[in-house]
Amino acid sequence: MGINLQKGQRISLSKEAPGLTKLICGLGWDVAKRSGGGLFGAFSSVPDYDLDASVICLDRNDKVNDMTNIVYFGNLSHRSGAITHLGDNLTGAGEGDDEQILVDLSRIPSQIVKLVFTVNIYDCIARKQDFGQVQNAFVRLVNTSNNQELAKYNLSGSEYKGMTGMLMAEIYKHNDEWKMAAIGNGVKVNGLQELVKTYA
Repeated sequence: MGINLQKGQRISLSKEAPGLTKLICGLGWDVAKRSGGGLFGAFSSVPDYDLDASVICLDRNDKVNDMTNIVYFGNLSHRSGAITHLGDNLTGAGEGDDEQILVDLSRIPSQIVKLVFTVNIYDCIARKQDFGQVQNAFVRLVNTSNNQELAKYNLSGSEYKGMTGMLMAEIYKHNDEWKMAAIGNGVKVNGLQELVKTYA
């Protein structure tokens, strides 16, 4: 049974799973059921919520130096081979993880010391969508060697109303030890590129 993290809590991955190198970061969410009803309620023209999970790789100055250090639906694998996005889920439908990202800590280049896991709503402005309608959002880490869940962070509450992006969690290196921090900060951005600008 993994640790259920609270916002701002940090854990040492090295202590929770000695020898850990490969892990899965799973992200999930549900969208609140649409109001409406009536005979044609099932044929609502409201578009699906397309939430996109990404990883922003930062250097010691908390900066991303080029777009190849962002792993997302348009760049599914980091050039080092250390981070692989397993693909885009366009609706959030289904149980369990909606999107998964594989991380091999042993292959992360030395200049990268922090991985920021984010989720943003695709085309949020045009679709008039925000995280106020998103429920049961979570991020979790799983040790791939034994499929054991190391930690999980559930996001909930009305604080995300009006927010269109979210900084879910960080995996960072401190004194040659990998740690995880639960962040859970909502941001107002129009797409991933705008979110990345804060680290430029």
